[in-house]
Amino acid sequence: MTQRVQLATVIDRLAVDALITEYAVTIDDGDWDAYQQLFAPGGRADYRSAGGIEGDSAEVAAWLAETMRMFPMRQHLIVNRRLEFGTLEQDIGDSARVRADYVNPMRFADRAGEAASTAPDFVCGGRYAFALLRTHGGWRLREVAVREKWRRVRDRRHATPADD
Repeated sequence: MTQRVQLATVIDRLAVDALITEYAVTIDDGDWDAYQQLFAPGGRADYRSAGGIEGDSAEVAAWLAETMRMFPMRQHLIVNRRLEFGTLEQDIGDSARVRADYVNPMRFADRAGEAASTAPDFVCGGRYAFALLRTHGGWRLREVAVREKWRRVRDRRHATPADD
């Protein structure tokens, strides 16, 4: 591998990492237009293992916009990213796959639709599988699949003020 190819690979790795980070931030911030812009044309997401839906990025963005109202406080932490570049149409590096673990603390909304506290009362974790495609606009998501492995929901009936 030449030094030029190595440099191009490092640049691609940084771009892919930035895309995955932007994915988490758009969900945490509730920026559903930006969420859709992260996807390549025809891009899809599958949240079924976490109780969600599977569909194109517009369908999923609309579902997330509605569903995430019950969690005004949320923070996706995407870690242990394993990146593998692939071949598409005989051109090395035009596709990539990322497997990454996640932890997602969230807080249920109170009756007014706000987070009553900043402490999470719903936490889940699992693994993402991202398929990416290099486009003229840069790297974009082709597929996102969530595989939830665990979740913990705190029973608010037994919570004390110290828990918040």
